[in-house]
Amino acid sequence: MTDTATAPVSATGPAFDAPSGAGWRTLRRRPVFLLTGGGVLLLLLLAVAPGLFAGWFGHGDPTVCELGHSAEGPTAGHPFGYDVQGCDLYANVIHGAGASLGVGLLATGGGLAVALVLGCLAGMAGRIVDSVIARVTDVFLGFPFLLGAIVVLNSVTTRDVPTVAGVLALFGWPAMTRVVRASVRSVREADYVVMARSLGASQWHIVIRHVLPNALTPVLVLATITVGGVIVAESALTFLGVGLQPPSISWGLQLAGAQNSFQTHPHLLIFPGLFLCLTVFLLITFGDTVRDALDPRGR
Repeated sequence: MTDTATAPVSATGPAFDAPSGAGWRTLRRRPVFLLTGGGVLLLLLLAVAPGLFAGWFGHGDPTVCELGHSAEGPTAGHPFGYDVQGCDLYANVIHGAGASLGVGLLATGGGLAVALVLGCLAGMAGRIVDSVIARVTDVFLGFPFLLGAIVVLNSVTTRDVPTVAGVLALFGWPAMTRVVRASVRSVREADYVVMARSLGASQWHIVIRHVLPNALTPVLVLATITVGGVIVAESALTFLGVGLQPPSISWGLQLAGAQNSFQTHPHLLIFPGLFLCLTVFLLITFGDTVRDALDPRGR
């Protein structure tokens, strides 16, 4: 019977250049990388400082509402129109980037931290530790991602950004753990690692100084792509009513509030949906570009 812990994983360590190698020089010559990278930086700035952008049109405050403008379409000074509460939709969409991107980055970062620890243990430790981690990983991979998140989120009373991100991280680390493990196993027998071991370097020193820097690239590429998937998952969970709750402002909440009025007020769904699609497209395209550039077979 094939051991799933040793099954090959795509985009693993040996197929990639080290971060300081020719891959990064290739990236700098790719217009797609520069465009998507600039877009990702703009999205991060949007999430960190939405006030810089929200005031471009209207008053820029998503909490200032006038029921007299309820669900009105785009008008002069308010290019996205108003939501059902009479709040400026443009300001809400801009401020919604913080929660949506926050969940994506926190969940991916948490899953990556777990993956680095467990992946290094599985790749560097003995057979017993490797088998235990592999079986635990298989158990979590057996849970459907969204279904598992729905079950857990239904059991908590507060569903804010850290809570939703933590639940998504709980079900997001197994795939990255497999990539880290495969990368570590491909690096641990390299000449420079064998030399460091023969000179008496400790296992901790070898992992931190030699193994992780050379095994990190594939999992970082996967993490970049994962952020987009997590943002979609958060929006889907919020749309289903088990994700973020008010007073949080997110694209998922805006889509959930627009589902019953799409035919009469389509702008309520179109604008947050466009921002969501554009964000996921930029993140996934950015990750794909990095992966293709750092994979020698892609060149």
